[in-house]
Amino acid sequence: MRVFALSDLHIDYELNKQWIAQLSTDDYRDDVLILAGDVSDSLPLLEWCLKTLASRFKKVLYVPGNHDLWVIRDGPERQSLDKFQQICALVENCGASMQAFHRGSLSIIPLLGWYDYSFGQPSTEIFATWADYHACRWPEHFSAHDITAHFVQLNEPLFSNLNQTVISFSHFLPRIDLMPAYIPLEKRTLYPILGTHLLEKQIRQLASTIHVYGHSHVNRSVTIEGISYINNAFGYPRETHIAAKQLLCIYET
Repeated sequence: MRVFALSDLHIDYELNKQWIAQLSTDDYRDDVLILAGDVSDSLPLLEWCLKTLASRFKKVLYVPGNHDLWVIRDGPERQSLDKFQQICALVENCGASMQAFHRGSLSIIPLLGWYDYSFGQPSTEIFATWADYHACRWPEHFSAHDITAHFVQLNEPLFSNLNQTVISFSHFLPRIDLMPAYIPLEKRTLYPILGTHLLEKQIRQLASTIHVYGHSHVNRSVTIEGISYINNAFGYPRETHIAAKQLLCIYET
């Protein structure tokens, strides 16, 4: 059994959707796919993607990203927490899972999250231009800290009965030093909305060997303090210089 990692498919782009449709129907029958968020804010497209991948892999493990929780096309009364609940049901109906996966000596643990400005305070420009601030809708009293705390707390029931080797995965970054040094200063204004230190605490609690993340669209594999952090984002069609556009095998039993 091989474990593959992938994130940020963004299948609203037809080119990305075609790549999924063309995946082999034979090569991955015994394998697990970690899908670390940002498939589409369209539930029909998300359903199509998960069903397609579930028909090709032994198991598809998924967490939603920020794009998946957008409700801007779902009507003025739609809330992102309501959409999250709908996504949870849709995932199971598609044959995929948002639950812990255990096989032999391996446990794979999905970690929900958001961003709470652990990595810095957003600029006025980010508050004005970052799509999540108008494409998501939360309860009136919810701050970014509340959103993050809500999702991170949902991870805690998964922390028991773990096997010897643990792979965890999240859409959001657990630490900002996962961003490479070559990122230009003008792009670093996005750092505050990349993730939360709370995820790193949970990864350390799990004693993960590998952690897969997405969101940044910057492919990377780096080991920090004994944990291998891997981002294999598919990204937007134009992002050929920072995204490999292929499955990545991260573990084999």
